[in-house]
Amino acid sequence: MSKNPKDEEIDDSLKIVARTSVFVFIILLLSKVLFYFYRIVIARNFGPAMYGTFSLASIIFSLTIALSSFGFFEGLTRFIPLYRGTKEINNVKYIFRFSIFILTLSSLFFGVILFFSSEFVSINIFHEPNLIIFLKILAVALPFFVMSSVFLYLIKGFEKIKMHSFLSEFFQTLVKLISILLLIFFGTKSNAVPLSYFFGVLFLFLVAYFYCRYKLPQVFERYILKKEAKRQIRKKLFLYSVPLIFSNLLYNLFGYMDSSVIGLLKDSYNVGIYNAAFPVASLLAFVPSLFMQTLFPMIIREFSEKKVELVRELSKQIQKWILIINLPFFSLMFLFSGAFINLLFGPQYIAAEQALRILSIGFLFYSLSQILENLILVLGKSKIFLINIIILSIFNLVLNVLLIPKYGISGAAFSTTISYIALAIILFFQVKHYINIVPIRRKMFQILISVAIPSLILIYVRQFFQINLASMILLGSFFILLYILLIFLTRSLDRNDFEILRIFKRKFTRKKDLA
Repeated sequence: MSKNPKDEEIDDSLKIVARTSVFVFIILLLSKVLFYFYRIVIARNFGPAMYGTFSLASIIFSLTIALSSFGFFEGLTRFIPLYRGTKEINNVKYIFRFSIFILTLSSLFFGVILFFSSEFVSINIFHEPNLIIFLKILAVALPFFVMSSVFLYLIKGFEKIKMHSFLSEFFQTLVKLISILLLIFFGTKSNAVPLSYFFGVLFLFLVAYFYCRYKLPQVFERYILKKEAKRQIRKKLFLYSVPLIFSNLLYNLFGYMDSSVIGLLKDSYNVGIYNAAFPVASLLAFVPSLFMQTLFPMIIREFSEKKVELVRELSKQIQKWILIINLPFFSLMFLFSGAFINLLFGPQYIAAEQALRILSIGFLFYSLSQILENLILVLGKSKIFLINIIILSIFNLVLNVLLIPKYGISGAAFSTTISYIALAIILFFQVKHYINIVPIRRKMFQILISVAIPSLILIYVRQFFQINLASMILLGSFFILLYILLIFLTRSLDRNDFEILRIFKRKFTRKKDLA
């Protein structure tokens, strides 16, 4: 029986996501391993206080990037695929060069401010003298980071997803890790952490620039545009991007609000303990980022061609995949939170156990909100997104100030979790209102049943085991196998799922045969 054209188009789009995602999955998986190994090297070699100082410096650096980027990163992500879809390559050339010019000036300006204000921020706000050298080195790295980000978004806009993933996720983390290990080995231990970060940024900038120069030479060629056309491009870019200056700043602050308030109300030691839980819980954001690498540019292109029904079906299917992958890992993280912390960071960080359990709930909701968030941005509703973040940032800040003095890092985790749940609910209703997309399939309820049964069994069985690495592997393997069996028994998979599984099988089988 032949498929209708709409089903064929959906199948083709899902196959593109799946094929690209095989490579992206491997790169992101390796990058996550390197990322956590890098953090573990810092945490175990320098202790909770220095790890907390590193976390505070990362927060300040991220906020400075959000200010200096002017929201142009998201503007490039939206407009480059849009202009490519309408075959307006001169517009792509102009928006790229204009962004380079503006962001070079802004990153230098904010880098100078960060450098000369580092002592005031470190001593008078966070009461942490060790933070000064971190901020000075990161201030020098800021222009390189911003420029490398422009090149990376250009690569992503041209749907060179594999290279984008390799550079942004894997390469710079690898350089940071190699740098810190070499610096520790040669005895440069005092400034090893900020210097390793700087080297990662510098080498990323160099490689991203030369890749764009030689693989996307058309962007560097002369463009032909009238003054009015340039003005319209600038106007569209600013109208879309300027609200995102504040939303990016608040979004970064929203994500780091808890660590910031802990640093203000407690100390860098507690920040270090909390940041043992936060990155582990954020593993649940891995799967959405895997699919968003490919899906976001594709959705923008389909929107430019008015294919709303295709976007609706893609969103539902990807949301289902995120749920089916994340639910079992959420359950294991929730049930074995203390074991995860001890295994990765060591017993001195075990106080983060309860915080991890609470944060895992929040990040599960966060992972499910990512498609909704991207749909809002695709629609050009950057002002709506800004309003969302303003409201939730204030809400999160108030909760943190109220709960951290009494409950410590668990209060911070609770504040973030409630805020992520609220964000997911708000985005759900906004997407339904503006585009009438509800990315939920009926089979998702069968997936919930499939994870609930092995979770209940595991709660009962684990009391008969002493929890260590061996028992975690044994119980975890039993849990995953039972979950997969129930996924098939409850018929949670549909035709599209089986087609994608066949693609993955062929992909890995081909790699195995070549080896």
